[in-house]
Amino acid sequence: MHLNRTWSTEVKNIAGTNAYGVLASPRGPRNEAIVISASWLSRTGEGDGTLNLRGVSTVLALARFLKNYSLWAKDLVFVVSDGYLDGMHAWLNVYHGAQLSSRYWLAGKKSTSDRTSTDLKAEPLELTSGVIWTALSIDYPGHSFSHLGLFFEGLNGRLPNQDLMNCVQRISRGTGGVPVTVYDHLEWQDPATSPSELSFLPSPLRHYPGVQDFAHRAKIIARHIGYQARGRASGVHGLYHKFRIDAITVFAIPATGPHGFHALGRIVESSLRTMNNLLERLHASFFFFIITAPDRFMKIGSYLPSAILISVAMMFRGLQCWVDARWHTDQPRSEKRDYSTWFSTKSRPVVPALAAMLLTHLLGAILFFASRSSWFLGDQKLYAPTFALAILTVPFALSQIPHPRDEITAPFWLVLKAFNLCFASTVISTITILNFSLAALLAVTLGFPLTLSGPSDSKLLSRLKCLFYVFLASAWLFLHQETREAIWNWEILSVWFAPFVCLIYTPLVLQAAIVCVLPCS
Repeated sequence: MHLNRTWSTEVKNIAGTNAYGVLASPRGPRNEAIVISASWLSRTGEGDGTLNLRGVSTVLALARFLKNYSLWAKDLVFVVSDGYLDGMHAWLNVYHGAQLSSRYWLAGKKSTSDRTSTDLKAEPLELTSGVIWTALSIDYPGHSFSHLGLFFEGLNGRLPNQDLMNCVQRISRGTGGVPVTVYDHLEWQDPATSPSELSFLPSPLRHYPGVQDFAHRAKIIARHIGYQARGRASGVHGLYHKFRIDAITVFAIPATGPHGFHALGRIVESSLRTMNNLLERLHASFFFFIITAPDRFMKIGSYLPSAILISVAMMFRGLQCWVDARWHTDQPRSEKRDYSTWFSTKSRPVVPALAAMLLTHLLGAILFFASRSSWFLGDQKLYAPTFALAILTVPFALSQIPHPRDEITAPFWLVLKAFNLCFASTVISTITILNFSLAALLAVTLGFPLTLSGPSDSKLLSRLKCLFYVFLASAWLFLHQETREAIWNWEILSVWFAPFVCLIYTPLVLQAAIVCVLPCS
């Protein structure tokens, strides 16, 4: 069967047709299903136009082969999606009846549903099945392949159950005799691997096995952070995770050999048999992990404390600023403090500080809605500097507002910094569980800069610090392709990285810029 669909966005409409079929289970009540899919475009170049012809052929060949067996206790659903991510996303939405807009067409009539940023117009599915437990996406763009690469990141930092990856990896090596790697990075022992990343090292270090292994694992972790922190799916499989479906992409790394259709078919068929034997959903393994090698990973307890400790340190620093803003001592800083020092209390300008924070977040909301507009995306080279200059004017404009300068009122900048640090700490702690890679990047880009923010006695130095923070807050505007992709991911796939940057990250850094240009006392 086929599914015609159209996505309507602020910029353009995306239309296409998906093909799918269902092999009904001869031994079950048809309450459960497994999906085998292939997108028309390969993930090579992140969907740059390379066709996944052999991946589609593999799905069609499997559909013809597997229907001859009566051992299936679950329905097998075969899907060939148009495009790269948008086609499968539309099919999954229609299959689950989720996140459809008010313009969803059903049997020629409009029906109301949850309103989203985009409108999906699609036909209802004529063939349906039960609850999807697991899914495999096949990506085979070359004539033959040397390794199978596993891609596992989902939208908004979601990950599949690790047992699925372990299963496919062991079946590939045992049944198919095909080596497995993470992504498309060949192992450092492989003769085809180029040591270009280590070219800056002396030859003895560059060829030392320990250094090469460390560099290879660091490269894998860096790529994982790149996918997860931005909330991007590393393949079509990533669209399944929000429906609580464990899925991965099996990528046949193009090479002159020695493996082809037969090896890949044996691996997929054996993996499907294993999934078919599941009596309940995968739950006994890890859902939070960092893969360092096909058979090695880091547990959540090994890496989670790193971001949490920075978050806790920011909270303590914010509380220290809050306490310092309350108490005042008459003893000069140069003198040695003792127990006879007299302290007096100050009133803290809480409302003005909260108002300044609210203003920055409102500006972030305006920036977000403006960056989604067709006129901004149509001429980013013009509007990106304009928006950056607009952000720059905010700290200097707020610094011109008169602030109380007396002995009974705490410095405005100190209260604002306290709130800024405490709020940033709360954000990092919360994001750590949802998306560790994003939390780790926030710990670096927010933790140290926000802790070191503050006015200086020199106006020139204060302004230079403010310029640095404004650059940190608005630098993403000049990454034109990244900005367009982030907006597209929000419009079509509901990836919340773009609104998070505009509504949370940029205002927090902008508040630090305001702190730098406020009067010291």
